[in-house]
Amino acid sequence: MSTLVSLLLLAGVLGFAVVRPRGLPEAVAAVPAAGIAIGTGLVPWADAWREVRSLGPTVGFLAAVLLLAHLADRAGVFRWAGALAARSSGGSPVRLLQLIFVIAAVVTAALSLDATVVLLTPVVFATAARLGIRPKPHVYACSHLANSASILLPVSNLTNLLAMSAGGLSFVRFAGLMAGPWVAVVAVEFAILRWYFAGDLRVRRPVGPAEPVAAPRYALVVLGMTLAGFVAAGPLGVHPAWIAALGALALGVRQKGLTPKSILAAANPWFCLFVFGLGIVVLAAGRGGFGRLIDGLAPRHSGILGLLAMAGLAAVLANLLNNLPATLMLLPLASHNTGLVLAVLLGANIGPNLTYVGSLATLLWRQILHRRGEPPVTGEFFRLGALTVPACLLVGVAALWLSLRVSGL
Repeated sequence: MSTLVSLLLLAGVLGFAVVRPRGLPEAVAAVPAAGIAIGTGLVPWADAWREVRSLGPTVGFLAAVLLLAHLADRAGVFRWAGALAARSSGGSPVRLLQLIFVIAAVVTAALSLDATVVLLTPVVFATAARLGIRPKPHVYACSHLANSASILLPVSNLTNLLAMSAGGLSFVRFAGLMAGPWVAVVAVEFAILRWYFAGDLRVRRPVGPAEPVAAPRYALVVLGMTLAGFVAAGPLGVHPAWIAALGALALGVRQKGLTPKSILAAANPWFCLFVFGLGIVVLAAGRGGFGRLIDGLAPRHSGILGLLAMAGLAAVLANLLNNLPATLMLLPLASHNTGLVLAVLLGANIGPNLTYVGSLATLLWRQILHRRGEPPVTGEFFRLGALTVPACLLVGVAALWLSLRVSGL
């Protein structure tokens, strides 16, 4: 009975997050569900508090980096990137796709996947319209790279921060091990999208020269220093949340019109509450029969087959449960082995490109397209995911296995 109740709570929370009736925040369901899990004894108070404390620094970073990305957008960073891509493409749809891949991969890695989905996607729409190019390939690139390109740095995805803590990895160590998989996965994503959207990429209309946009030098310098601060913070024992907060402060002092209300809204406290509530609900689900089933399926060794099995399991769970609960559920089973921890991330970050429910970033991307009156076609989304996800998992796991062997792990 406890297993059934915990799974119903998890399904209710995730279903609410997908539908978001009346636009209500995800926390409206997650926090009461966590309260039910605690009140019914599925999760003891002490364990729930321990979970909240362990998630605290990670959620603090999430709020800080969301604010950092918002302020970067206000400073014109994304508008400048779009104008630079438009000018450098020379009106070529293929060239523009190459540039969008570079920009989206860098933005995802440095400012997290939410920045790519929420801030870069509208810029890509505007850039394609300015050039008279069909936007679909470039918009899909934003969605896919928001997930698959988020494997490079601990700050690229909330799942990565959880894994860095579980695996005891430093910022530099994490990035060094994931650099090879990141390059391999992004390259495969480009090759498949370039082939899949070949027809759309042939359509080109003559347009006038793109209007130049001045580079936001101060904002770019602050973002560069913030990224360098992430690297330096690890050996000093400073959590990256403080570095992101300092970067946001440095951007904010130069901007007019900011109010406490707008700053709080950019940090998205409702989503932060959702993460805390979801963590407790997942803890309840992991204590019952479902958790024991996952425990039995999880591999215990980091040979290439073990890495592939763990990445595959994470991808399946991400598409069944969403990648955040999948990561929370699998990390305790993988924390004894660095390779398995990173394999969880490959599955949890690449797998969501298969279905809408795989990650909250994909759901946000879908909402943005619906608001623009250009909703994605579900069958097309699934077909593209069915092509990219298995291929990216295979090359990502192979590259991870090679990185682990080279590093002696």
